[in-house]
Amino acid sequence: MKKFLTLMLCTFLVISLLAACGSTKEATTETKKEATTDQGKDATTENKTETKTEPTTEATNDQPKPGGKVTYGYGQPFKGLLESAFWQGQDDGLIISVIDDSLFKTGDDLKNYPNIANWTESPDHKTFKFTIKQGVKWHNGDELTVEDWKFALEVIAHKDYTGPRYSNVEMIQGAKEYHEGKAKEISGIKVIDPYNIEITVNKAAVNTLDNLWSSPMNKKYYEGVPVAKMESSDQVRKNPIGLGPFKVKKIQPGEFVELERFDDYWQGKPYLDTIVYKVIDDKLATSLLEKGEIDYMSLPNSQYKEAEKLKNISLTKNDSLSYSYIGFSLGHWDKKQEKVVMDKPKFADKRLRQAMYYAIDVQGMIDGFSNGLGTPIYAPMPTVSWAKIPDDQITKYSYDPEKAKQLLDEAGYKDVDGDGFREDPKGKKFTINFDAMQGSEIAEPRAQYILQMWKDVGLNAKLNGGALKEFNLFYDTIQNDDPSVETFMGAWGLASDPDPSGLWTEKDAWNFPRWVNAASDKLIADGIGEKAFDPEQRKQIYFEWQKLVNEEVPMIFLSAPQDVAAINNRLKGVHLNSFSSSNLLDAHLWWVTDGK
Repeated sequence: MKKFLTLMLCTFLVISLLAACGSTKEATTETKKEATTDQGKDATTENKTETKTEPTTEATNDQPKPGGKVTYGYGQPFKGLLESAFWQGQDDGLIISVIDDSLFKTGDDLKNYPNIANWTESPDHKTFKFTIKQGVKWHNGDELTVEDWKFALEVIAHKDYTGPRYSNVEMIQGAKEYHEGKAKEISGIKVIDPYNIEITVNKAAVNTLDNLWSSPMNKKYYEGVPVAKMESSDQVRKNPIGLGPFKVKKIQPGEFVELERFDDYWQGKPYLDTIVYKVIDDKLATSLLEKGEIDYMSLPNSQYKEAEKLKNISLTKNDSLSYSYIGFSLGHWDKKQEKVVMDKPKFADKRLRQAMYYAIDVQGMIDGFSNGLGTPIYAPMPTVSWAKIPDDQITKYSYDPEKAKQLLDEAGYKDVDGDGFREDPKGKKFTINFDAMQGSEIAEPRAQYILQMWKDVGLNAKLNGGALKEFNLFYDTIQNDDPSVETFMGAWGLASDPDPSGLWTEKDAWNFPRWVNAASDKLIADGIGEKAFDPEQRKQIYFEWQKLVNEEVPMIFLSAPQDVAAINNRLKGVHLNSFSSSNLLDAHLWWVTDGK
């Protein structure tokens, strides 16, 4: 989960998808193993539930053709952190998945496989020897060596590192001492030769390779750039390079990135000449697809019925490794101590949080705003995860406004002055700020729907600041613990491993509800500890963790969505699975029927 978590603040329920959106992962935003074991098929995935394919003028068994241009559409501006170690959201993650490659990959079965590197593991599960392929080229022509991987690990572990991936290196022996400035090197990293490296971790964990950071950084390219200034450097913002099938040709900040074929790509010369990643107005998605101005995008679920009618587009639905939620702001992130401090008492009574959960008609939201493309969940595990607890073992917070009113009464939230809204247990006015993001045509009515449901049980809820927030402002407001934030709507895209660390412990900056619970932290640690090498025991640990979170309700879990990919019939070779809404998979195999 950790390395490839994505913060999907940008789309929430819309793409039934913060981005992210990464360590757990990779908001934020930070989802990400991009390669798969089953390549070269059109719209294929083990998790696929339905595909609609319209006839085309080309035979379906045509051989791939070189040449051509494809435009990918995205419904929010991108931040422009185009280096794997720094990106946080789905917006940048999609671009990076085309310009960079990881040393490992996740298959459609959600298991870890060699990609650019293979490995052997010691019997005690603490030492790993990695061998990388020879002759792999960076976009600037430099050859990849293990020094580039060592450099990336050192950047992320550095005390001046400004990104969110430290949890992906802290398991390495000596990383903590290096991070604290007590050591000049990370003792657990040993370079053997340019293509072989040994990494030793502090303790055995069942998911070490799922969590270990596996995206190198070109050491020569960053020469002379202090770690503290890397995030704002031209190497990240203006002229990023990677190991992927396409390289950056032009960036128009917040609007588009033009990518050109990288002929020396290690898996072979890509078919396409050009991919354009283009920011669009989500409200116009179906129209742009119909006109052929966009060839491929994750379609807002609200437009599914309309897009079904298009003759030039194929739609594929996949159960996603993600979930949407409404978070409570229970504390803040202490940057000095690098930990969560739970110091906001407003929502301390879990009966209040539970009541607000019962007041939400989640199924009604899925049906009304997402064309039924999603499943209600009651704990933070997506439906496709093997670790998801069965619903009959936890409390189902199904829509029950009477139950919500009862809990509010018990907790002392009552309408004392007769104005229709409840006061707090001390008899003082009680209001709730709610933050949500601008986006598709459903963003505003969906937010108002949530507010109305809380008002129906006597809670005076309102939009924070009186309006939805622009994408980057929303993200900054939540991440920086703006004092006005009380509740907020978000979504997480997760990785294949269900380890909740990176999002849920006291040491996780992406723990946005700022919820601290000792029992939760212990279960999370147990979930990757010695007992976890027994798959059944590990599953039971995660069941216990979900029971705890389900009872405490640090956030209202809304739904695990189905992602809809809309692809022009001229585009072939697209590979889809549970990651494909957050990563553009196997782009070197894409081709168009009207190529050369």
